[in-house]
Amino acid sequence: MRSSAQTPLGRVVPRRAERPAADALNDTRVVLINGARQSGKSTLVRLLAKERTAEWRNLDTPVVRQAAQEDPAGFVAFPDPMVIDEIQRVPELMLSIKEQVDTDPRPGRFLLTGSARVLGLRALPDALPGRMETIELWPFSQGEIDDTPDRFVDAIFAEGEDLHHTSSLSRADYAERVVRGGFPEAVARTNPRRRERFFDSYVADLIARDVSQLSEIERIAEMRALVRSVAARSGQLLVAGGLGSDIGLSASTVNRYLGLLEEVFLIKRIPAWSRNLSNRAVGTPKVAFVDSGVAANLLGADARSLVRPEGRFGPLLEGFVLMELARQLTWSDERVDLFHYRTKDKVEVDAVLENRQGRVVGVEVKASSTVRGDDFRGLRHLAGRLGDDFVAGIVLYTGTQTLPFGPRLRAMPVSALWQV
Repeated sequence: MRSSAQTPLGRVVPRRAERPAADALNDTRVVLINGARQSGKSTLVRLLAKERTAEWRNLDTPVVRQAAQEDPAGFVAFPDPMVIDEIQRVPELMLSIKEQVDTDPRPGRFLLTGSARVLGLRALPDALPGRMETIELWPFSQGEIDDTPDRFVDAIFAEGEDLHHTSSLSRADYAERVVRGGFPEAVARTNPRRRERFFDSYVADLIARDVSQLSEIERIAEMRALVRSVAARSGQLLVAGGLGSDIGLSASTVNRYLGLLEEVFLIKRIPAWSRNLSNRAVGTPKVAFVDSGVAANLLGADARSLVRPEGRFGPLLEGFVLMELARQLTWSDERVDLFHYRTKDKVEVDAVLENRQGRVVGVEVKASSTVRGDDFRGLRHLAGRLGDDFVAGIVLYTGTQTLPFGPRLRAMPVSALWQV
């Protein structure tokens, strides 16, 4: 069974995370739905809990939060399954939940949601090892919005260079998708100015409430400036020293602030990959905004300005692709990790997908509607060094056809990510 979530779009939008979450409730004592605010966690949890007799408690409500803080053991002492929304508000509840599920180990006892990376919270007394499964919920993927397969990762590992896709989307269509992003509320707003208002409020509230709750922020104005600077580097290497010098913050402060922004799901760091292929590999991570619409709005970019020669389409499209891949890895059958690759000689691959058997797919992202042989430089570098472990090298571009550029090398429309 695959059920769905009702959203402001005016239609029912299936969420890929629903099946793994439902499966987890059937065999795991505690299930945590973790993800960005406004990504649809509460809607998903209502669907998961609708056929169960469950007690619902929202820790964003002051009186409920006060009760949880005063008497955590009594708060979770309940015979039926319990839903606790925004568990990061009172992380000390975790110890009382552990005591409950150790006494009563039935599966599906607690269904939790969190808008911060709960397992990374410094105040967390117990991570419930062996008792809890975490399901990540991101803003809508493009396939969820369009009701298309969202199976690129599985398809490319299964079919390799035989995968073929034709698209009708133009560069302007992709630019529209980048500035729209995937938050349900933003997708529902067809008026660009109203969408911008949502993004402005979202970032302001996130810094004022969630980030401030996680840690004392001495300089809120500098945090806002840092967020804008990171947006300008979406899809690029994340160097704390360079960021700090732009806004007058030390590298240590920048690193701490970046950690907070990642904890509240505003950004995602993509680690570097090497497998010891070269001692010249760079170990610096890349950064991508979890939602491309937020990044574009911070830069004041709209769909029309993006496709101009001086626009920021390339970096924002790369961040968009990285996050579509990251979303897909949470439900793909193939167990895959996401990296990037770059050497000191500036040979690079935007995304490296490696499965548990060590097989690798390389992905380059180009904002142009044409592709040249030089665009495969990094992918050829990987293919030559990995041998049979190299499945395929794909240049995702804004053209319409899949085209061969040598053995295991293909140019493919970006929409293959969600349409195959």
